[in-house]
Amino acid sequence: MNNNGILLALVIWPMIGALISYLIGRRNKAARSYFADFVTILEFVCIVWLFIKVAGGSEFSWKAADICGMDIYLKMDGFRAVYSGIAILMWMMTTIFSKEYLQSYRNRNRYYFFTLITFGATVGVFLSGDLFTTYIFFEIMSLSSYVMVAHDESPAALRNAATYLCVGVLGGMVMLMGLFLLYHGVGTLNMDELMDACAASHNSGWMWAAAICLLFGFGAKAGAFPLHFWLPKTHPVAPAPASALLSGILTKAGIYGILITGAYIMNGDTRWGMVILVIGVITMVLGAVLAVFSVDLKRTLACSSLSQIGFILTGAGMMNLLGSENALACRGLFLHMVNHSLIKLDLFMCAGVVVMNIHKLNLNDIRGFGRHKPMLNFIFLMGALGIAGVPFWNGYISKTLLHESIVEYMNIHGVTAGFKTAEWLFLISGGLTLAYMLKLYVCLFIEKNPYNQEKMEESTHHYMNAQSAFVLLCSALVLPVLGLFPYRTMNRLADMASPFLYSGKLEENIRYFSWTCVKGACVSLAIGAAVYFAVIRTALMKTDENGNRIYISAWPEWLDLENLIYRPLILVILPAIGTFFSRICDKLTDTILYVLKKTIFRPARLEQRYKIFAFQRFYSKESSVQKSVVESFSFGLTLFAVGLVAVLFYMVFV
Repeated sequence: MNNNGILLALVIWPMIGALISYLIGRRNKAARSYFADFVTILEFVCIVWLFIKVAGGSEFSWKAADICGMDIYLKMDGFRAVYSGIAILMWMMTTIFSKEYLQSYRNRNRYYFFTLITFGATVGVFLSGDLFTTYIFFEIMSLSSYVMVAHDESPAALRNAATYLCVGVLGGMVMLMGLFLLYHGVGTLNMDELMDACAASHNSGWMWAAAICLLFGFGAKAGAFPLHFWLPKTHPVAPAPASALLSGILTKAGIYGILITGAYIMNGDTRWGMVILVIGVITMVLGAVLAVFSVDLKRTLACSSLSQIGFILTGAGMMNLLGSENALACRGLFLHMVNHSLIKLDLFMCAGVVVMNIHKLNLNDIRGFGRHKPMLNFIFLMGALGIAGVPFWNGYISKTLLHESIVEYMNIHGVTAGFKTAEWLFLISGGLTLAYMLKLYVCLFIEKNPYNQEKMEESTHHYMNAQSAFVLLCSALVLPVLGLFPYRTMNRLADMASPFLYSGKLEENIRYFSWTCVKGACVSLAIGAAVYFAVIRTALMKTDENGNRIYISAWPEWLDLENLIYRPLILVILPAIGTFFSRICDKLTDTILYVLKKTIFRPARLEQRYKIFAFQRFYSKESSVQKSVVESFSFGLTLFAVGLVAVLFYMVFV
């Protein structure tokens, strides 16, 4: 293992580039955009070189000791090389695409600055070798990405960005609590030591407490149920390149933490596996149902991301449930992480092309935009077929592995009603994926706009420039290549990642295109086709006053967890409870002080104490305000706080 500063450079270079690009942008906006491209391209070149080295068996690490009593530890093995590479690839593509997409936006300098800061922090998360390092970069990523969501500064953008920030801050606080518990229990946060340290501990109570806190913190960023409510709302208001990053990469930073919790802290714990499986199945089904009901292009893709996160969490649950037989689950969840990132890069940039041409997202407004645009049609179709799990596209490979892991568990432990239900919900969710992607494809590329088709076709030849077309086409071509040659591509990626997840040994190569595997995909696709024609084309469309069929939003507006539960809980109920108990404590303190003043600390004794401690200038008949300050409880607390700050300053810096 090499102690190599290039890992630090991968993290710091985008942050330095953020500052330089901001300064350049104050003078020349075009030069700023090209410099931002240069930052991401140089980062990509470095990660390709490192990936080749790691694929050949090398490992890299970098450590800075004694930072606030802990270590900043960066490490690159197979898993980290693949996923930091995916992150860098996506940032490079979206940064190049942003040059055209953001032409009509204000505050582009600010956008590039915070996007590059988030870039460096996200790479830091995926390269982290201990949970303290993960936490530091995770918090930087959460705070800086707020600006990406709020960039438009519309009321909806600011409100949803505030929700995003609130979830991130609360998740970070609870995560920090989990790290305190974990470090107290085993004395280390280093991932190289964590599994053995947790296995040697015989106190499962604190381990569960720490794991639940970490699940809350990481799950909030991943968009797992019930902390999913921010995800369908932030994507529609954020710029499309930012949406691709939020969906494809930032949610995976949360998944990264959940995987560490399951593989290193709760390794082999079947109860933990069941908890994650239940959360995963609920998230998977809920996201798919929300996407079917959505009539907003980017919201549909956001709900789709929620559902795909559920697929990944289902695999994470099976990883723990299967124990040493978890090879299929580990490989499936990892490859679905990779596939989902690449697919959402493709789909959200396609959505960006729509938005930057007609500046609308409602399906009734954008109908027919893709007609007579064969390149955009091909690019979107690749992403749609990939995420739907159609054979010969990449999503089929990872979904097959995840499905087979459920089947394998039932073969080993027997078929139960619960796991049979989980299998059918898996297949149904896959079918719903086809249904909502078919809805988007038909709307954009087959149907005519009944009111404005001529305007839809005005930009047939000039709807995106050559650079944007290049990055979109490259993003699309990757998807069928991975699906057509899984043994040479996806299997090798899974082999690199398996040691990180403590994957069991794969007994034999799975035959992806055998009837046994294809059968599950066919069941899902049949369900999806039935839902599209029987539900979407009937119940979720209606005839307007002019006799045209239009899409309708049939989801009940009141059924919004944020407005129904979370905002009343956080903004009304919890403050009211806190105020009630604060008043009790305030009155109780005043009562105790009053009794002490009338009994032990009589006024004469108080006056004598003030003279002894040279407080005569505060305690005089001419200064009753000063006298009340000295006698107040808050004055004592203030002096205590000053002393505490001095002690903390001494402990940290001396």
